[in-house]
Amino acid sequence: MNTSATPSSVTLSGRWLVVGAHGMLGQDMVAAARAAGAEVDGVDRQHLDITDAAAALAGVRGYDVVVNCAAWTAVDAAEDQEAAAFAVNAVGAQNLARAAAATGARIVQISTDYVFEGHGSEPYVEDAPMAPVSAYGRTKAAGEWAVRASNPDHLVVRTAWLYGAGGPNFPKTMARLGAERDVLTVVDDQQGQPTWTVDLADLIVRLVAAGAPSGTYHGTASGVVTWNGFAQAVMAAAGLGARVEPVSSAAFAAKAPRPAYSVLGHDALRAVGVAPIGDWAERWKAAAASVLA
Repeated sequence: MNTSATPSSVTLSGRWLVVGAHGMLGQDMVAAARAAGAEVDGVDRQHLDITDAAAALAGVRGYDVVVNCAAWTAVDAAEDQEAAAFAVNAVGAQNLARAAAATGARIVQISTDYVFEGHGSEPYVEDAPMAPVSAYGRTKAAGEWAVRASNPDHLVVRTAWLYGAGGPNFPKTMARLGAERDVLTVVDDQQGQPTWTVDLADLIVRLVAAGAPSGTYHGTASGVVTWNGFAQAVMAAAGLGARVEPVSSAAFAAKAPRPAYSVLGHDALRAVGVAPIGDWAERWKAAAASVLA
């Protein structure tokens, strides 16, 4: 388990706005900031259209910290609808960052491992060149650059393989399928770091509370596993006997290419004295009951 208990022991002040508050991460982000003492409001796209610059400016006024959890996350659909994904992931991020800058707020932009090509063999450092191989990755990379250029007071927090209680995700899908089938086939040639939304929200709280300098940070659990290995951990936690067989990514022929290696390093966190999230397997044990409930 990581050294930062959940909820965080740090104390926040000021007003926070969480955009995309009804999403899987957004729900836990609102809860974490509120538990730490911040005054928190959460909005979704029905209440704040981030693709509208004027609406973004009006929406962020009066807040000290703006956390952008809103995103187009339909990876395969983005291949055919890149302009629509770009409007949310890049233009929307830019609008929020500019609005936050104009009103004196810090912007926290959630990004992704998909900004990297995923051909590495060592954890990606924070300043590694971005080389996205999918439309979704391109739009998120553009969002990162837009935020950096638009607001000097920014935190770009990349994450990967997110799961939580508040939305559809890999563990929930695997548990459902494991209850229906005797054998599951899950890819074993993609590596990453399963990350609980509760832990990511806690990390963001700790980064802001620490007064972390503007920059890019990696908000993933420690360690590494394949999707196949994670599926086996889900079966164990759910008490299911389904056998998990390996299969290659090529067998699934997804429209959008996935990074084969999505392991992110945590040097920037350590440099500012903020502990990274703990090992994925230990954090999954802590999360499983609530996620699979």
